[in-house]
Amino acid sequence: MDVSLCPAKCSFWRIFLLGSVWLDYVGSVLACPANCVCSKTEINCRRPDDGNLFPLLEGQDSGNSNGNASINITDISRNITSIHIENWRSLHTLNAVDMELYTGLQKLTIKNSGLRSIQPRAFAKNPHLRYINLSSNRLTTLSWQLFQTLSLRELRLEQNFFNCSCDIRWMQLWQEQGEARLNSQNLYCISADGSQLPLFRMNISQCDLPEISVSHVNLTVREGDNAVITCNGSGSPLPDVDWIVTGLQSINTHQTNLNWTNVHAINLTLVNVTSEDNGFTLTCIAENVVGMSNASVALTVYYPPRVVSLEEPELRLEHCIEFVVRGNPPPTLHWLHNGQPLRESKIIHVEYYQEGEISEGCLLFNKPTHYNNGNYTLIAKNPLGTANQTINGHFLKEPFPVDEVSPTPPITVTHKPEEDTFGVSIAVGLAAFACVLLVVLFIMINKYGRRSKFGMKGPVAVISGEEDSASPLHHINHGITTPSSLDAGPDTVVIGMTRIPVIENPQYFRQGHNCHKPDTWVFSNIDNHGILNLKDNRDHLVPSTHYMYEEPEVQSGDVSYPRSHGFREIMLNPISLPGHSKPLNHGIYVEDVNVYFSKGRHGF
Repeated sequence: MDVSLCPAKCSFWRIFLLGSVWLDYVGSVLACPANCVCSKTEINCRRPDDGNLFPLLEGQDSGNSNGNASINITDISRNITSIHIENWRSLHTLNAVDMELYTGLQKLTIKNSGLRSIQPRAFAKNPHLRYINLSSNRLTTLSWQLFQTLSLRELRLEQNFFNCSCDIRWMQLWQEQGEARLNSQNLYCISADGSQLPLFRMNISQCDLPEISVSHVNLTVREGDNAVITCNGSGSPLPDVDWIVTGLQSINTHQTNLNWTNVHAINLTLVNVTSEDNGFTLTCIAENVVGMSNASVALTVYYPPRVVSLEEPELRLEHCIEFVVRGNPPPTLHWLHNGQPLRESKIIHVEYYQEGEISEGCLLFNKPTHYNNGNYTLIAKNPLGTANQTINGHFLKEPFPVDEVSPTPPITVTHKPEEDTFGVSIAVGLAAFACVLLVVLFIMINKYGRRSKFGMKGPVAVISGEEDSASPLHHINHGITTPSSLDAGPDTVVIGMTRIPVIENPQYFRQGHNCHKPDTWVFSNIDNHGILNLKDNRDHLVPSTHYMYEEPEVQSGDVSYPRSHGFREIMLNPISLPGHSKPLNHGIYVEDVNVYFSKGRHGF
């Protein structure tokens, strides 16, 4: 055995096995009629057959071991999209029951067969049918009502024996209008004398489409009112007239009146018209063998506005209070916030669209705060009435609830004019200038101001240059101010018009009397020789041992003058001077404008 042939043989047997399995499955699912080939979507019956029944499929067991499951015949027929029947000479009639299972059928062909008639509602259950081929049959008449519910792309009717009558007048009209491609076909009819006549030349009198008229083109009523509409159909043959009111909510009645032999009238009465029928189209139809005519009436119902829905605030791109309002005429919309008119702004505005009687939209809030909390009322108003509805809008919790914080009067913020601001600026500037001026005066007073250590009033010449000086000599010129006194140094004694430098003994203040301010010497008297009469105004504070007199010869008052030298020596505590190793203890000599120390005269 050639091994190289094994792969080819194996592939063949695999294909054969798969084909057998598939055919067995199809055969188990579909039971095709005799002389037909079937698939899941098509039935082809091209072989001649003498059967007089339309080919139907039968369901069989699916082939499982238990035999409990079976294929539903309805499911099988629904999947069929094409049926082709040819050379079935005994098939004379197509019934409605034959076609009702093929709800998915799109293409039907029955040609070269013995088909003579088709029941009026044969294609009522085949809404998807687009192509019908009925050529080369024995049809003598055919009603347009068979195709009334279909949207045909093509209808093939050649090689049939139609009688020239009013029943096929619709074909002539379709051929003239090019409906279903009849204009591309050569159609003929048999006249009364047996001759074959092209369809477009057929002339039948008193065979036309019906004419129709209505009492109202537009009917406007208010909600709750009653209305009557009349439809008249005329023609030859006399048409059947009726109102199509499928879906109408209002109560309605039909009343037929035959006023003349060629006019058929029918009245439609509406009772207690409801707003649900606003915009409804009432259709009147008139039909005869030639075709159908129709007329429409637009029904308009006026009614007061209604707030269909008002939703609580919902956060989207912005906070939205969604609403739906109905009303005819369309109502105008207004909003209240806590009973006060709501004015639109950048924060709060309304956006809605209106389609017919319905207004739908949102009351939008851009970053609302607790000030926007409250009741929002939508008011819809039209000439027939007013409707309103309220919803509570809560956006943010109050930062300081009233229950927790004692009530405070509301803060009123007022915008002051620019003049007040300018006045405040001037006042602040003046206050600042006054403060600076006071600071400058305070500095000048502290730097240049002097005051008497004894609180004496009037002009005082102070010997010491500092207020806290330990000098006991402060001198007063009894209110007399001279140029020389103004130029006096810090440690001088003014005597008349003369300056006398004074050296003070600091050791005096280191003894028991340092708790008191230094003594003040006042030179009050000058004798004829130009010598001062010295008087101690505070003798009660100074011990007598601090004063030493040297052989006074003349005594005048409290001061003695040595006759030999013409001066008085006053001894204070011993003092030390720079450059002297021993303290001086012989006193101070005052004479004219010089001051000398004992043991040698030292001038200053």
